[in-house]
Amino acid sequence: MRTIRVETSAATILLTEAPEPKVRDRQTGEIAKDAVSGEALMTLGVVYIEDGESSLIKVTVPEGGVSEGLNLGAPVSLPGLIARPWESVFNGQQRHGIAYRAAAVTPAAFPAAMGATAL
Repeated sequence: MRTIRVETSAATILLTEAPEPKVRDRQTGEIAKDAVSGEALMTLGVVYIEDGESSLIKVTVPEGGVSEGLNLGAPVSLPGLIARPWESVFNGQQRHGIAYRAAAVTPAAFPAAMGATAL
């Protein structure tokens, strides 16, 4: 399926769940690996805020792309963020959604308040 680049320059992204290994098989505990590099994958939760609307999303990042100094509730940057629509059939039920993936997750700064004026 097609991937869609997500433009994040106008968004505020806050870390809501710390990175943890992405489990490929829950029964065996096998960790998911990148199909090309073989690097272990991590998942993390963020709230994505743009134009007054917010969404909670899970993002997959290669283990080597997880920066030090990440704090829950703090702003982060997700360089190379893409969205990939998916669908599958599980137990006879059709499921679908959007998977998010980024090249890395790094600490960021809160954007300057727009339209703020000094008193």
